[in-house]
Amino acid sequence: CVLCGRTDDCPEKYGEKRTYVEYNLTVHYYCLLMSSGIWQRGEEDEGVDGFLITDIRKEINRAAKLKCNICKKKGASIGCVAPKCKRSYHFPCGIQRECIFQFMEDFRSYCWEHRPVQKFADKELRGASQCTICLDLVEHLPVYAVLKSPCCKNAWFHRECLQYQALSAGIFFFRCTVCNNKDKFQKEMLRMGIHIPERDASWELEENAYQDLLHCYQHCDVKRCLCKKGRDYNEPDSKWEIKRCQYCGSRGTHLACSSMTSWEQNWECMECRSIFAKSGKYSKQKKRPLATSEKTNGTTCLLEEPPPKSPRQSAGSPCNILLQSSKIMCQNLSPCSPLELPASNRVTMSLSPVMSNRNLSLRHKHLREQRTEVCNILKELKVQVKTKTTRLNINAENIWSSALKGFRQRIFSPTNTIEVNFSNCKNTLKTNTSAASKHHFFQLLMLHLQNSSLFEGSSGKNLSLDFQAVKENLYFEAGKMIAVSLVHGGPSPGFFSKTLFSCLVHGPENVEPALEDVADADVAQTIKMIKYANSLSSLQSILQDCCEFLAAAGCLRPVTDLCDKNVLVNDILIYHVIKRIALPLESFRQGLKTLGVLEKMQVHPDVFSSILCHKPERLSAETVCDLFTIRSSSNVNKLKGAGFWMGYLQDVESGESVVTLEDILLFVTGSCYIPPIGFDPEPTIKFLHIRYPIGNRLRNCLELPVTKTYQQFKNKMEFTIRSTLGVERE
Repeated sequence: CVLCGRTDDCPEKYGEKRTYVEYNLTVHYYCLLMSSGIWQRGEEDEGVDGFLITDIRKEINRAAKLKCNICKKKGASIGCVAPKCKRSYHFPCGIQRECIFQFMEDFRSYCWEHRPVQKFADKELRGASQCTICLDLVEHLPVYAVLKSPCCKNAWFHRECLQYQALSAGIFFFRCTVCNNKDKFQKEMLRMGIHIPERDASWELEENAYQDLLHCYQHCDVKRCLCKKGRDYNEPDSKWEIKRCQYCGSRGTHLACSSMTSWEQNWECMECRSIFAKSGKYSKQKKRPLATSEKTNGTTCLLEEPPPKSPRQSAGSPCNILLQSSKIMCQNLSPCSPLELPASNRVTMSLSPVMSNRNLSLRHKHLREQRTEVCNILKELKVQVKTKTTRLNINAENIWSSALKGFRQRIFSPTNTIEVNFSNCKNTLKTNTSAASKHHFFQLLMLHLQNSSLFEGSSGKNLSLDFQAVKENLYFEAGKMIAVSLVHGGPSPGFFSKTLFSCLVHGPENVEPALEDVADADVAQTIKMIKYANSLSSLQSILQDCCEFLAAAGCLRPVTDLCDKNVLVNDILIYHVIKRIALPLESFRQGLKTLGVLEKMQVHPDVFSSILCHKPERLSAETVCDLFTIRSSSNVNKLKGAGFWMGYLQDVESGESVVTLEDILLFVTGSCYIPPIGFDPEPTIKFLHIRYPIGNRLRNCLELPVTKTYQQFKNKMEFTIRSTLGVERE
């Protein structure tokens, strides 16, 4: 190179090395670009990318008089732009001495003493985390080789990894790998000397780069193929359909040849099985869909069935299972109403009369007070929501994909009022207000998230590690959906574990996980064996058997005393429950920041724990009674009607009615649950001289008839509610 004098050909470090025979000139592109005494005075096709040959000759002559402050040789064409700084250096020498070169605006250069630095809080400069590009650990240190994301609190990178990523992704695809922020991230990386080329991504420029993806492997590889038409025969939707290995995808089998009765079953080839067996890695089972239609005593109804415990992968296992889209089969019943269930399937509770003294337990009373406080906090956040509407077209049979599409559309804004339109679902619950559709949509969405592969565990769930979901930024979208649901009147998730909630509120570095947080049965068993080892020899034997797992977790160390097992167990728990899911957790936290929800969680952790970590209490007669405000023009009607109303609620609760409390709420508001933010407007009751009850969902008003006897009142209530909801479901 005529400017630095080196023969190195390293495009990643020095830019492309170009030779121009006609000008007798060889130059590194970055050496030319960063030289202090030359500008692009020509067009792009003139000289060398706009640098005129005459200007390049002049710059060579100017640099020949300057000595490099690093290698002490002549030809230092780059100078520090800091005032009063006289240092000059070659571009490769500057890289070696950790100078900063800004590939933007005036292409400034800063020496090692005056270079820009990132500012860190003292508490950030401790520990280490995964570089989200190479997945190796990066120490949190204020050094040249380490860079911190400006948009994510816990995202740290190796400078070299970032530079390779920028060169590959180009200006259109280079962004934060955690939250997908582009503008703020690129601005900070350019300031810190990362070169982002103004071109399309390398994978987009390669001709026929995706050609191989169009070919599916179609061959039966089992030892004994039963298909008479040959190993290459494939007939979809039959027993001769070819199923590919769930791990490598490069081996296949006919369903019949491997005794599989359904396409939903997983299959692994012999090569993958042997690899997993030898490595000791733990396999991952496919997760069940969200819910299915079940028949109870001849009546079709949608019941939420908890999925079986699904073991998770340990560190290093391949994780290529996509987030599944559940199919909600809406039949004759809404998913929240057990209207047609026989009495034997109802849960009945004996309660004291509503008008008597309320003997609630201290715990339930405290939980109710917390939820009242949450309601007020969420109402404060709802002030941000504008009257401008955004319509989401939702397919109830594919709730996740349609919700994801709606939330990612360009016109979607969390501060707009959301309207939901259910489409392509013949049997979905039909309601007469947009509020009812929105309530139903958010309920289906929260149920899907609870049973999706983004979370693991039985009751209290933690985040799982799904690399495909990380790549598609699904953890961010899940956090965003939960935040939007809370502020826009949807249900709370109610399935967070205390550990997950503490990680979100207090930070993962301040959380100590427990054995109950480990969803992988094999990992949990390994930890138990270590924890309950009763001798040093048995402990060492156990560690020898699972040494590969411990090495992958970074917990493999010499054990010389039995008491060392306690520290080891704690380290394994911290790795498996917290460190392993650092990327999903940070992305999930960013999503929860939508509409300021995470900030409120951090300020009021106790009250938000009541709705995020606990399912809402089952509706009681007292709860429904307190929910409605009775308004009537006649005190006589109000007093008599209130007695009938409260007596009817007690009958419904004790199972002496064909409807449920959820049905009553659905009849009036279009929702079978009480949202954490409450109803808007607040539900009211009016007693009027009408024949049958009327549920006004636009105003959340229940208009009740004035009757002479309680039995007349009860008959009219049950006939109207049952008939109305039955027609809607048909």
